[in-house]
Amino acid sequence: MKSTSKMLGATSALALFAFGATNAHAAGTTAGDLITNTATISYQVGGIDQNDETASDTLTVDRKINLTVAEVGTATTIVTPGSTSQVTTFTVTNNSNAPLDFALDALQQSGGTAAHGGTDSFTATNVRIYLDNGDNTFDSGSDTLVTFLDEVAADATRRVFVVSDIPLGLANASVAGVALLATGREAGTAASQGAALVQTTGGNTAGMDTVFADVTAGTDDGERDAAHSARDDYTVATATLTVAKTSRIVSDPVNGATNPKMIPGATVEYCIAVSNASGASDAAAITVNDPLPTTVTYDGSFGVKVDGTVDGSGVCLADGATAGSETGGTVSGTIATLSGGATKTVLFHATIN
Repeated sequence: MKSTSKMLGATSALALFAFGATNAHAAGTTAGDLITNTATISYQVGGIDQNDETASDTLTVDRKINLTVAEVGTATTIVTPGSTSQVTTFTVTNNSNAPLDFALDALQQSGGTAAHGGTDSFTATNVRIYLDNGDNTFDSGSDTLVTFLDEVAADATRRVFVVSDIPLGLANASVAGVALLATGREAGTAASQGAALVQTTGGNTAGMDTVFADVTAGTDDGERDAAHSARDDYTVATATLTVAKTSRIVSDPVNGATNPKMIPGATVEYCIAVSNASGASDAAAITVNDPLPTTVTYDGSFGVKVDGTVDGSGVCLADGATAGSETGGTVSGTIATLSGGATKTVLFHATIN
């Protein structure tokens, strides 16, 4: 009788299977999913198929924490001194393989080069953060004032606005740098910011470990800290006005217009020249008020000439329109607009008492 034994030979086959949850997304398989591999061994004994032998292994997918904060757009936000609710825009993307909450912080740069050039030189005020309602446009009436993002799914992106007020009195081209910092938090409870994330230490465990995978630091955070940040900035565009007041003697009752002197009865021409710096924004509705001293009397026959010019040597010309006025000893005139690099005048006559 021929003896036989269990042998694995050319007729034996090894089949490998993998099954379990394998949700496909950029962040990878979902944290906490079980991945089970089962090996099946088929064999024959004496040419007869025997029962298959199987062996299985199950592992738990760990949680990879990663996120990206990015500025939307590539240009500074142009602002005017005194303006309110000025907007910078960011996105926060959950690159993790699990839902997360994200704590949000609006930071202000302190000196140094801003995101789009220029040196940070002022601090914005009333800084707050809004979650976009989905239309990609800031609207304080429909967007939501927030301090954190709630239950952000893996691979999901939220648009966030950092909104600030701009102080008065800022010079043209002043810059304020701002940043948005997002920090991952535990998810699971809607409408409530989750607890701080804790990275698993030591070797791999059988359960779901947590790994901080943000290996590239943002502008205002570090590597592998479950946070990311990006910067934007505000740049002031405003008028830069300077004012010069000059006078000259036009005539006197003794010498007339030839070498006149500053004697009672003499006519004085006053000129208020308003200049706007080259490259500055247009200024509008520039109102000039000049209370006269009691030692002179306004000359109503000459009037108040507005929007006059200055010649190359700096002498005011009497070429403006007679559009100003005098009331109660105060001369007034309004320059409607003044472009960068331009000079316009308000000019009038008075008589020395």
